Order: sequence, then structure tokens, then C-alpha cells
Amino acid sequence: MIALHRRRFLQLAGTFALPALARRARAQAYPAQPVRLVVGFAAGSTTDILARLMAQWFSARLGQQFVVENRPGAGGNIGAETVVKAAPDGYTLLMVPPAVAANATLYAHLSFDFIRDSAPVAGVVRVPNVLEVTPSLDVKSVPELIAYAKANPGTLSFASAGIGTASHLAGELFNAKTGLRITHIPYHGDGPAMVDLIGGQVQVGFATMTASIGHIRAGRLRPLAVTTVRKSAALPDIPTVSDFVPGYEASSWFGIAAPKGTPADVIARLNRETNAGLADPIIKARLADMGGMLLTGSPEDWGKLIADETDKWGKVIRAAGIKAE
Repeated sequence: MIALHRRRFLQLAGTFALPALARRARAQAYPAQPVRLVVGFAAGSTTDILARLMAQWFSARLGQQFVVENRPGAGGNIGAETVVKAAPDGYTLLMVPPAVAANATLYAHLSFDFIRDSAPVAGVVRVPNVLEVTPSLDVKSVPELIAYAKANPGTLSFASAGIGTASHLAGELFNAKTGLRITHIPYHGDGPAMVDLIGGQVQVGFATMTASIGHIRAGRLRPLAVTTVRKSAALPDIPTVSDFVPGYEASSWFGIAAPKGTPADVIARLNRETNAGLADPIIKARLADMGGMLLTGSPEDWGKLIADETDKWGKVIRAAGIKAE
């Protein structure tokens, strides 16, 4: 009788252990084939550069190719939709740009809800934007810029990479926090925006550190402040906007997401490998050169950041009456 009970106990224990063993085996086997890392912007964009950096790391660590696939269009929505509607098996991932937070409000008729339809995997980096001016504008600090704009209403304009981009929203938040009305001039990408800012056709910019740093180091643009609450190691002598405008914070942040329903053990492995990559000296140096601040942490940490930023920028977009092109 005792032997019978013992046999029954072992059978039940084995039954309960099977799912855990299956999950462990699946995580160890993953990936068994190449993985797509989708980018919703063209090659050469900040999102693309970061995706290629992480894809190289994953490929070396996990023994399968992580292939970057550019699906540009609709402010990053085409890439995001490609991923959220893919099979939830860990073989289609998204390099998440800050555009997903703005697009939730900016586009009224999306066929998906990014927060509802995606699974956060891991944050990678937060990159400051830079409040900068053309050298021909005689202002050298944030207070001087505010004073000039108030004394000369309607004369200043700021360039952005396009409607709803991080550089656009950073400028709108600056207007809202200071009560100014610096006119927004949208461009198709950072490149043309930088050309006109350097040339003085527009006077102010809020471009990402990635787009700005080379021009700043060459003396073609004058940085006034970074837009994060902490100073940037890439521009250690430059203050933050919030030093002069309380409550101001804007930045570009990037990470990785998968379709909703992707197995938790696969997400956990990708999260571990991402955090390991962020501890690698070569990757850390590359991100530091971009002015990046590491976003290590759990999938839950990364998901909360996306949700908080979606709420924050939704309020800015609605208050400013911004509409998608």
C-alpha cells in the first residue's frame, strides 16, 4: 500500500514538473532559427544603429543570426504593426523607438494598440535631446533664449525631424513649460533639419544627441542644454533644461519588444542577454559616445517606461493640437 501511494506521488510530481522542464528546454533551445529584429525607420537612423549593435551581440551570444529588417513608413507604425501581428514565438522582435508613445495619440485609427498588443522585453538606452541654436543667434544660455523669445515674439522657429518626432515633442514641451510660442518647422528627418539649423534658416533645435553631437563638436551648433533631468557624459559642461525650466524632461529611449503572447521564458532569456550586452565594455562605450544612459532592468521596468511615456506625450500632443501628416 505504501509503495502504491509512493508510486502515485511520484507520478503526480512528474506531471507537475513536466511543464517546467518543457519551458526550460525551450528556453535553452531558443533560438533554433534566425530571428528578425524589425526597425520601423530607414537604415542609418538612431533606431537602426542601435538595432544593428544589439543584433551583432545577440548573434554572437545565442548562436543564430539576428537579422535587422528595415520596414520604414508612417512614423514607425509599419514596423510596429509588422511585429505585433507576427507569430508570438520569439522569432520576430521590434527595436522600439520613442515614436510608439507619440503614435498612440497622434494616429487616430491605428489597427493595433502597442501597449496591449506587445510584450516588453528589455530597455536598451535613453538618449538626451539637445536644446541648441544656430551660432548666428546671439544667445548662450536657456535664460537668454527665453528672454530673447519674449522680447522678439514671432521671430524664432525650431526645426524637427518631422511631426510627432522626439525633437518636435521636445520643442512643444518647452513651449508649454515656458509659455513661449517658438514656431515649429517640420523636416523629413534629422539631416535636412540640421542643414537649415546650421545655416540659420531656423534658429533653434531639439535634435537627438546622435544627430547633434558631431555638429556641436565641430562648432557648427551651439548647445544650450540637454533635455534629460541628468547631465550627459557626452557634454559634461552643458546644463539641463530643467535647471532653468522646472519639471522639463524629454528624451529618446529605445529597447526591444515582442508580440503579445511570446513565451515568458523566451522573453526572460532575451532580457538577460540584453542586460549582459549593456554590461559589455564595447557596447557601453558605443552607447556612451551617443550620450546614452543605460536602461537595464526587467521586462516590467521597460513596460512601465513605455506606458508612462505614452501617457505623458499623449497629454502634450492633445494640448498642442498636433495632428499626424
